[in-house]
Amino acid sequence: MPTSYPKCQPSEMMGLLVLLNSHKGSEDVALLADDLDLEIDEILPALEFAEILQLVKVSEGRATFTDLGKRLVAGSIRDRKTIIREQLRRTTLFRTLLRALENAVDHSLTDDQLNQIAAFTNAPADEAVQTIVNWGRYAELFRYDADERRLVAVRHPPATKSGTSRPPPSGGATAATASEASGNRAPRGTPATTQTETRPVSVVPVTA
Repeated sequence: MPTSYPKCQPSEMMGLLVLLNSHKGSEDVALLADDLDLEIDEILPALEFAEILQLVKVSEGRATFTDLGKRLVAGSIRDRKTIIREQLRRTTLFRTLLRALENAVDHSLTDDQLNQIAAFTNAPADEAVQTIVNWGRYAELFRYDADERRLVAVRHPPATKSGTSRPPPSGGATAATASEASGNRAPRGTPATTQTETRPVSVVPVTA
């Protein structure tokens, strides 16, 4: 999988997938763009992101759900986040980031350390950082502490065989909905979608 992604917000990709679902899971890309009153070029980033996460396949100008994409749109908010979280973990960019978080003494990364990771991508630095923060927070891979200006790892229980995490004892759906709606505070310059002495973290890119 690639080391960088097109500039796309989670809400943009999810909106496209919901629209594709209303077309019975398969439709010409041009018709999807017409439905959104957009040019084809304007929906390509969301479509490409969905391809990267293996949620859709595009062939001869037609987008079609994969089995995983069908599961995602049929699932709850928690199910959707779990699927996206697991797919992000498979990418070179997020594997590198999560390895750095795991190896950090306090399981957090400063803005400078995040910029080091973004330097391994093919995208402009600011754009890469926005992508990392927006998608990582949406999928609840980490949270962002705006006061400390650092990413902090979030732990999750193992996924079940069905691909969804075990629900929390109580209040899980409400908490998940609130988290998706409000997100955490983003670093300066990052649009909203979505703690200790710092020791240097050795960031080693991994091979996809």
